Amino acid sequence: MARRFLLTAPLLAGLALLPCGALHAQSTGDGVVADVLTRPIQRGDLLSERDFAPEEVTAAQARGSLAAQQVAGMEARRTLRAGMPVRASDLAEPRLVKRGETVKISVREGALTITAMGRALADAALGEQVRVFSEATNQTLQGVVEGAGTVRVLAP
Repeated sequence: MARRFLLTAPLLAGLALLPCGALHAQSTGDGVVADVLTRPIQRGDLLSERDFAPEEVTAAQARGSLAAQQVAGMEARRTLRAGMPVRASDLAEPRLVKRGETVKISVREGALTITAMGRALADAALGEQVRVFSEATNQTLQGVVEGAGTVRVLAP
């Protein structure tokens, strides 16, 4: 019984390589053109269209890859190698506030705006909530990132 299975396994593997419509280019080793990185990207670096060049890669490597225009302005979640396509899981929205960074904390109520300096206790992107430590009051506050180094706290 086990011997018959060993003989059918290579036969089934061979069937998977037969040309079959659109999969023909993938199975014969023909590549597809995808945007790949021209240089290594470190975790936290922002990507731009200049970081990419079109290059022929295997269909497996190109699966799920994004075009250079789609990733411009995004931040790398991990170190990315040159010559490789980029996928959505490799990227994140750019962090406008970084942990330990000095931030401007603002509280607005109508026409009144109060600002103070503080320190971010976590990384956060635009519109995300972040905890900050206010140096003026020595309190930890919860706020929303409004821009680079700027956090808005709701009035109590």
